[in-house]
Parts: sequence; structure tokens; C-alpha cells
Amino acid sequence: MDILKFLTAGSVDDGKSTLIGRLLYDSEAILADQLEALHASNRKNDDGSIDLAILTDGLKAEREQGITIDVAYKYFQTEKRKFIIADTPGHIQYTRNMVTGASNAGLAIILIDARKGVIEQTIRHSFLVSLLGLPQVVVCVNKMDMVDFSQEIFDKIVKDYKVLVDKVGLKNVTYIPVSALKGDNIVHESANMGWYRGSSLLPYLETVEIPKDNSSEHARFPVQWIIRPQTEELHDYRGYAGRVSSGSFRVNDKITVLPSGFNSTISKIELLDIEPEAAIAGMSVTVHLKDEIDISRGDILVNAHNQPEVSKQIEADLCWMDTRALDTTHTYFLQHNSKVTRCRIQEILYKVNINTLEKDFDEDFRLNDIGRIIIKTADPLAYDLYQNNKANGGAILIDSRTNVTVGALMFRANVE
Repeated sequence: MDILKFLTAGSVDDGKSTLIGRLLYDSEAILADQLEALHASNRKNDDGSIDLAILTDGLKAEREQGITIDVAYKYFQTEKRKFIIADTPGHIQYTRNMVTGASNAGLAIILIDARKGVIEQTIRHSFLVSLLGLPQVVVCVNKMDMVDFSQEIFDKIVKDYKVLVDKVGLKNVTYIPVSALKGDNIVHESANMGWYRGSSLLPYLETVEIPKDNSSEHARFPVQWIIRPQTEELHDYRGYAGRVSSGSFRVNDKITVLPSGFNSTISKIELLDIEPEAAIAGMSVTVHLKDEIDISRGDILVNAHNQPEVSKQIEADLCWMDTRALDTTHTYFLQHNSKVTRCRIQEILYKVNINTLEKDFDEDFRLNDIGRIIIKTADPLAYDLYQNNKANGGAILIDSRTNVTVGALMFRANVE
């Protein structure tokens, strides 16, 4: 049974948490003790029904304010598929939280309030989904019960959103009219919208095909540890431990070690006490090579016939996540897989006004700002472009003064 991780995004009070609560409640994916606590809660809707948003608004501040602040993860499954749901906040000041939730999702559900249509926060969330390369998007036009389930209003919102789709470059967009509060088109088909001929949300999520990661041929193995027991029994043992980040490796594959550029061949793969013929993405293994090569933590083994970029000067998209503004005179740490190197922001090319999608050339880069930069690293990085291989195309920035993660990077080009 495969797993689909998806996120919900939308403006404040669009009903993200209620939609997830309805999915869990109507699909009978709530544990008995959770169900009992839900019925015992004094948080009710205006009509006296249970407020299903309680199921995801886990923080005390969220329960008090009735909003989502942190990224809340929920897990459930049906007979057809397992799901991981990331409920992301809608406020602009929590843009960094949405980037975190979207970083490894396969699908995004973008909610639009049927009464408000496409607004600035819709533009922002759609831009972020496009920036992070999510392959599938579902636009749920919510609160259809508050506009008398009007097909005319739904069609108008779909038309307006299609203009945005072309502008930000989204692909594979599906539109579903729903009422999370009443349950229309969430798990069961709505009796109130006979004009809608498509699937309700859950059946769609159960059957949607997520395009395969195009990094399947990009075999990448960041080295995390060099294993040299140097005991009498294992005097000549030398293994390279790590996790295959993308693609696959097989015994006798020709590989290149980067950034040094040395070549060798895989002689053996170890997984605990067995020796598989192949290691695929996600497997933590120990790799042995036929040649003795000087390899250190942070180096990366790649297919000799499909190599990444190697450079010290890289153009990248940056999402700034710290309350302290970016300082172009300061030296930061950059962590790319298991490699950590010092770096500086050589140039801020532009910021993106994520409400209008216009470029802003103000170099004052602050919390939740997103833009394009050129970064200069002390050591060469072996990286892929983010759009080609997410697993090896992103990194984080760390403030060397505080060890706080301050930024997320998505590599876009080699500028050398």
C-alpha cells in the first residue's frame, strides 16, 4: 500500500482544519478515545455541531484563537492508500511553516472561500506550491453551503484561478466544490450539487497518480560515516555508511566520488547482516568500493554516467526563516545533505512579492521573504538543480553565531 503525503493551504478561516477533521471523521479514521474527547469538547459550531477543527489545532494558542499556527501532521489510511496530512498555517507571518510542510509533499490542497474567491493569500500559497515543485494540486472551493451551492460562483472562481495557474506555472490542477462543515464532497458525494460531475475529495485522493520523482536516474549517496574498525578480525575493512537520497545503486556499478572526482566500482553493499545486490532511495546501507579512495563525511557517491553540478558559486531560491534579517556581510553555515561548509550571500538578485508575484529589488531580506540569491561557498558542492532532483537540490542555512536554521535553499543554476 503506497503513501500519499499532502498539505492543506489556504487563507485564514478558509476551513483547512475543518476539512481535515471532516476527512478523518467521515472516513472513520478517529480512535475511540479521540472520538470521546471530541464529543466531550465544549468547542461547537454556530449550529451546535462538533467543531472538527479540534482534531488538528493541537497547540493551546491555536485552540484559544481558532487558527492554525504550527504545521500539524495527521495520519490515516483507507483500504486503498495511507495518508500523511500536513495542515499548514494561512497567516503570512507563518510562510516558513508552510514551506516546511510542503517540502516533501506530493500533493497540495488549496482552499478557497466561496464567498471571497481568489485573494492575495491564495496567490501566495499557489506561488509557494509552484516554487516547491508539488506535482498535483487540488483546489477545494469551500463553504459552498454559504453561497447556496451556486454553480455560477464555483465556475467564476475556477476561471479566476486558471489565470493564476498560468501565471505561476502550476500543473495537474483539479477543482472540487465542497462544504467541510456540512461534509459535502469530502468523503461522500454531495446531494446539494447535482451539477458537479467529478469525484469527491477522498475518492480522488485514493486514486490520484502522483508522477514519479524524475530523480529516479539520479543515483546519489551522501557519505555520513567512514567505518574502519581496525580490529584484528576486520583489519582491512573500509565501508562508507549513509542513506541513498535518490536513484539506486547496484553491485558493480561504476561510481564517481564528488567533489574529488575519483572513480571506482561498487564491490559490495551491506544492509545490517545481509548483502543486497542493490540499494534504492531511502535505504541506509554501507557501501564498499574496489579501490581505496580518500573519502570523507560530506562527500557524495554518484553514478559515473549521471553526475550533478559541482561549484562554489550557485544561484538559488531562498526562503528566509529567521527574525533577524539576512546579513550579506556575515558568514553562514550551509548544510547540504551531510556536508557542512561556510558560505556568504554574494548577491541578492531580487525578492518576490508573493502577493502580487512582482520582483522587488529591495535588498532588505527579512522573515518569510522569498527571493533569488547568489551564494558563495568555501568548499565545492555537488548538487542537482532543485527542479531535477529535490533530494540533492536543496540545503539549509545556519547562523554560525546561534546554530539556528535561518533559511531554506533551492538550487537553480551554476553561475560559474
